[in-house]
Parts: sequence; C-alpha cells; structure tokens
Amino acid sequence: MNPDTILQFPMEKRAEMAFREAVEEVISEHLRLKLPIYVSRDGRVVELSPEEIHNLLASEGSPAHS
Repeated sequence: MNPDTILQFPMEKRAEMAFREAVEEVISEHLRLKLPIYVSRDGRVVELSPEEIHNLLASEGSPAHS
C-alpha cells in the first residue's frame, strides 16, 4: 500500500495494520526457523509446533503461509 494512502487512515487503523504486519513477520520467521510459537488458549499458555502453525495458516488461507 502506498505510504501516502496509509497516512489517510486514522491513527488507530494504522496501528492495527502495523501490529498485524509485525505478527505476520514473527510467524513467518518462526516457520522459517522451525521454532514453536506460544499462545494463550482458554487462559493457558500452549506451544504450537511449526507443523501446527503451518496447518492452522493453511486452513485460514493466511498470507504468512508460505
């Protein structure tokens, strides 16, 4: 997206876009390095293996899936 276009969005929307991009980069890097990711599920911290992450992204059609 063009930087001039991004600046037309409210600050809250730009922050959300930046956060989503950062999370996508972290997920991609963890997949590349074959590292697990830890997430909160039902109030507990659980480990997602790279295979679980891959399968989850594939089922969602996420752009981080590569």
